[in-house]
Amino acid sequence: MWPANVGIKAIELYFPAQYVDQVDLEKFDGVSAGKYTIGLGQSKMGFCNDREDINSLCLTVTQRLLERYSIKPEDIGRLEVGTETIIDKSKSVKTVLMQLFEPSGATDIEGIDTTNACYGGTAALFNAISWVESSAWDGRLAIVVAADNAVYAKGSARPTGGAGAIAMLIGPDAPIVFDRGIRASYMKNSYDFYKPDLKSEYPTVDGKLSIQCYLSALDNCYKKYCEKVEKKQMGDTVSLATFDAFIFHSPYCKLVQKSFARIAYNDFRNLSRDKVLQVYPQFEKYHSVKIEDTYFDRDIEKTFVQLSSDAFQQKTQPSLYISNLVGNMYTPSVYSGLVSLLINKPINELLGKKIAVFSYGSGLASSMYSITVLKTVKAEDQLKTLISNLSYVKRHLTERKCISPEDYTAILESREKNCHVVPYEPTSPVDGMFPGTFYLVKIDNMYRRTYSRVPLS
Repeated sequence: MWPANVGIKAIELYFPAQYVDQVDLEKFDGVSAGKYTIGLGQSKMGFCNDREDINSLCLTVTQRLLERYSIKPEDIGRLEVGTETIIDKSKSVKTVLMQLFEPSGATDIEGIDTTNACYGGTAALFNAISWVESSAWDGRLAIVVAADNAVYAKGSARPTGGAGAIAMLIGPDAPIVFDRGIRASYMKNSYDFYKPDLKSEYPTVDGKLSIQCYLSALDNCYKKYCEKVEKKQMGDTVSLATFDAFIFHSPYCKLVQKSFARIAYNDFRNLSRDKVLQVYPQFEKYHSVKIEDTYFDRDIEKTFVQLSSDAFQQKTQPSLYISNLVGNMYTPSVYSGLVSLLINKPINELLGKKIAVFSYGSGLASSMYSITVLKTVKAEDQLKTLISNLSYVKRHLTERKCISPEDYTAILESREKNCHVVPYEPTSPVDGMFPGTFYLVKIDNMYRRTYSRVPLS
């Protein structure tokens, strides 16, 4: 018998305590005012100095999840990490996290790292759900951690960086439930974004191809999701109206708005020609255009951005709060959208609602699925606790330190220079970090990393 209501029981989010302002970055880079803030839809970008790496990000968010929800290590049976920030070609980040569980004697914990660009967190999440619903499940809970440090070489892609981590507790009797048996994926070989140079933290990016791949994946996932719902639910049709909220992986906020418009365009294409002539006669010319010819059609894009503007403001804009202020965290990005929705919507506007989720990772891997926020007395109590435990998010966003573009650039240059240097001891101060943050103490001449933790108070 299936465990009931498998989903998210708890969430913890972490982002670094410093950021660079996108207005300052525009001036520093000598680009036109608004290029990053309006053109990309970004206002601030979080980043890691040399005190933080993928291990410390994951240690911080996992330990805080355990503490904030009083989770006993022995109650965890699966722990999986989704990340594309690789600092070791063999040793998984998950094994580093085991130091949080070993003192309790909790070493019977499945899972390792899952990697494919920004999609790794979703793959890890699917694995955790499948484990809970499988014959291997022993009644314990799963933790999924997604984290990345997203940095780019100097150029047009640099302002689309970010950094952060998220940890989710997965199990039955959850308030946020994954709709069973209805999800769609689109996987394809593409070189839109990849990291072939193991000596560098920076990716190789084909910007135009990356946008085309993202939108093509969105089209295909949405089409397949609609088909699966229609088949499973005896002819039910899907449209934007089906969902109370729609969350997207967010490389930058402006692309998300265009993606929401893309869903609206797909709904338009699904209408019969007679219906189009009846309701949208002025847009009839857009109905039969080949889908592959529409990815960079500015007229279609502008038209459907305008037509879907009100729905976007209601269903997706609230989910971009953290993305706008932190940037693209890669694997945690789409799930920071869920956190944003939870902390920006009244609880009565969440209970009983259906949320669509689109996750994308370059190279490429993508999926669309849906989750439902249960509307029961127990689920409401659980959700209130979950949201209350996220109350630190807005406070921490305002408490971060603004770093000048000059200092930000110097930090990235230092990271680039010392990427594989051993032995190494970081020089950035620790006193400005959030309480409970793990930080790198040193790397010895055998590449072994030592961490410490900022006191909680």
